[in-house]
Amino acid sequence: VQLQASGGGLVQAGGSLSLSCAASDRSFGNYAVGWFRQAPGKEREFVGYIGRSGESRSGVNTSYRDSVKGRFTISRDDAKNTVYLQMDRLKPEDSAVYYCATFRGGILSYSHNYRYWGQGTQVTVSS
Repeated sequence: VQLQASGGGLVQAGGSLSLSCAASDRSFGNYAVGWFRQAPGKEREFVGYIGRSGESRSGVNTSYRDSVKGRFTISRDDAKNTVYLQMDRLKPEDSAVYYCATFRGGILSYSHNYRYWGQGTQVTVSS
């Protein structure tokens, strides 16, 4: 599976950006997907996760790191083989390269539990 992350850019604090993660595989709906980010000089960190469509009776499962809860929303459109990361009320500390990746099991926040990675898209939030 090849993933292409896009949508990054420069935005002022308090603004919004929407990132996309497009997959080459038409069976992308069978994959749970995570978003990670990495700022210069820092380790890659978990941002959020979306499960596979239909795996839960209540809808699709999502999970977020505490610092983005209530500001970031992950969704997916399997017909378009795309997962989205909507980022609102952005803060300068959200600045990083954002990556999407397919989940292969285990603890959600561990990057080694993700198999296929996109190339990353830069998000810069100015104060």
